[in-house]
Formats: sequence, C-alpha cells, structure tokens
Amino acid sequence: MSTSPGRSGERRRSRERALEILYEAECKDLAFDEVLSDLGVTPAPYAVRIVTGVERELGRIDDLLDRHASGWPVERMPAVDRSLLRIACYELLCEDVPVAVVIDEAVELAKNYSTEDSGRYVNGVLSAVAAVVRKGPAVPESAPPAAES
Repeated sequence: MSTSPGRSGERRRSRERALEILYEAECKDLAFDEVLSDLGVTPAPYAVRIVTGVERELGRIDDLLDRHASGWPVERMPAVDRSLLRIACYELLCEDVPVAVVIDEAVELAKNYSTEDSGRYVNGVLSAVAAVVRKGPAVPESAPPAAES
C-alpha cells in the first residue's frame, strides 16, 4: 500500500507534462530550458526535474537508445516516441523509479499520444535499456525484444 496515494497520479501528470515540453522544444527547435522559462505556469517539480535531467543526460540517453532501438536511430524515431523514450531512459538512469513503473508509464504515454504499435516498440526498447542500466531481473520476461516495431 502506498503511503501517499496521490503521488503516482502526480508523477503520471508530471511525465505527461514533461513529454509536452520536450515535444514542443523539438517541434520549435528550442532548448528545453527555453521552453520551460517561456511557460506561463511553472510545471510540477518532478516535470521540471525530468526535463532538466533529460537535457543534462541527453548524450548518454540518445546513445542508449541508438544501441537498443534496433533499426531505428534516434533521429529517425517519431518525435513523440523519441521524447517519451528519453523521459523513461532518464528515469531508468537517474531516478529511483521501479523498472516496471517506468516501462508501464512510457507504454501508456505511447498508447495515448502515438500508436498501439508504438506501445509495443517502447516496451521492447526500454526492456533492453533497463537490462543494461539496472542490470537486474526487474525487466518483465514477457517484454518483446527491442527489434520489434
């Protein structure tokens, strides 16, 4: 049982807001922090932490994605998928969020903002990344391989 029932909902909204910010920055060819500073309302602290963390770790994140997204270099991925994969990779690298939660949240974002196929692809890529980054058995055995798209 969670000690703070609203926490997962707040984090979900923060991930969604971070996705919007990263996507906007890419579409407008702006720096992530520039989009953050132009917002009329400051996002929740976790959304800001994700966006600034993705910006700080972008090279490392994109390298992981390039190595584990078989056949899809980062620059060829759809912008929404690329942004949400970056968010999830940041959480796997720098946050203490369980692997299953990171993957589930990213898959749900993919289903809501991209396609059903994107959900499966995101699941496979993140499972492969998590196996390397977290080096543990927390990756679901039923996850499809990263080569599926």
